[in-house]
Amino acid sequence: MKNTYLKITLLTLFLMLFSCSEEKFTGEDYGTVEGKVVSAIDFKPLANVKVFSNPNTSIVFTDDEGKFVINNVKVGDYSFEAQKEGYIVKFEAATVNTDKTSKIVFELKLSTTNNKPPTTPVLIKPLDNATDQTLDLNLTWTATDIEKDSLKYEISLRKENSDDVVIYPNISKTNFTLKGLNYSTKYYWQVSVSDGINPVVLSAVRSFTTTAFSSARFLFVKKSFENNVIYSGDDSGTQLRLTSLDVNSWRPRKNNQIKKIAFIRASGAQNHIYTMNPDGSGIFKVTNSIPIAGFNSDFLNFSWNTSGSQIIYPYFDKLYRINSDGSGLTKIYQTPNGKFISECDWSNDGSKIALKVNDSNGYNAEIYVISTTGVILSQVWSGTTGAMGGLNFSITGQKLVFTRDVSGYEDANYRQLDTRVFQYVFSSNTASEISLEKPAGTVDLDVRYSPNEAELIIMNTSNDGVSTKNIVKYTPAANTTTGVSRTILFTNASMPDWE
Repeated sequence: MKNTYLKITLLTLFLMLFSCSEEKFTGEDYGTVEGKVVSAIDFKPLANVKVFSNPNTSIVFTDDEGKFVINNVKVGDYSFEAQKEGYIVKFEAATVNTDKTSKIVFELKLSTTNNKPPTTPVLIKPLDNATDQTLDLNLTWTATDIEKDSLKYEISLRKENSDDVVIYPNISKTNFTLKGLNYSTKYYWQVSVSDGINPVVLSAVRSFTTTAFSSARFLFVKKSFENNVIYSGDDSGTQLRLTSLDVNSWRPRKNNQIKKIAFIRASGAQNHIYTMNPDGSGIFKVTNSIPIAGFNSDFLNFSWNTSGSQIIYPYFDKLYRINSDGSGLTKIYQTPNGKFISECDWSNDGSKIALKVNDSNGYNAEIYVISTTGVILSQVWSGTTGAMGGLNFSITGQKLVFTRDVSGYEDANYRQLDTRVFQYVFSSNTASEISLEKPAGTVDLDVRYSPNEAELIIMNTSNDGVSTKNIVKYTPAANTTTGVSRTILFTNASMPDWE
């Protein structure tokens, strides 16, 4: 009997052991956690970051790529923690599943605890309100950081009367050279400094003015994509852009008495006359209710009076006078036959106005002179085919230069084949060609007298209509010491003015 009980007991224990070996208790399943730690600023990997969890698992450190792996983590919910000196501790939750890999990404922010910001930058050069500064200007300043943190600087630059701010970022030194500044322009500049930890620190705002662009007696237009852009230039070929690349502006005319430049600018579906200062600032819209208009906007012209108080301009078959402040709009002439007025020029003494009129295609052209009350005084040219233009009185008003296509060619595109310069002399009522030694196959357009009338300025280009346009100065043989009568002043340029 005793042996029987012993056998039963041993059998029971055996069955209990067998049953336990087949059952898994909760918490004995495992998974893997892997992840990466990066900077929250630039998302670059961070090495040697301590990573562990609650409940506790193994403690690991990230490698050079910011990666870490924790193996044999019991299934369950965890809060993982990433620690690195100089950074704020970050927590991320994760659920570990059986034989699965859970992934975590930590983005650590720099700790600002006990870190001092850089000192306020002090602007050294140029001095505040400095004038006559070069167009390539070196700016210098100072700033320090007590912890010797790596500093990055940023320059903000703005022109006077403009809301556009140019930013020069990621500067590591305490000096920077600005290049390609504009002449006669006042600039405001400011430096900001960052240590990558604290908020950016700003300097005071200082100003400087660049050197004046003296001897800029020439004005002309250059093409920028679809827009015309106005420039000024001097005898050495130096150029200064006066109008925006984003706005269509053309036909500049300077008045030295009031030191203003008038020009045509596209304004919506219309073209209007504006004025500006010689450096391109102070833009003012003169015309409003009546725009400047004619058969082709590229061949429209207007004229100042000598004092700069008034401007005359065409509107199809009518000629208007307006004060340069935009007041006093008055119609002073209308063509009797409905022809369009395309160009006009006001004599220096203010007594007469030269007009070029044409049909709606630009042809059947005439040039004649009227008084300021609209009375026709003299007929300069009529009765020929082909294009005409480029009116300009001499100082005395006794001569008038203009251009005419002697080929007489006419087509829908207003192409000119052999346009030459002519001069009308009022005392003899005669017009004759001025031989400017024009190269064959080219046209001379937009002729004007030089300020001393010893020379002429023109735009010359191939008659193919697509080649480069050049501003050319013509000096008569008797007035040149070099033997060269035609000198190119500016390339890829048109619509010259010389005052």
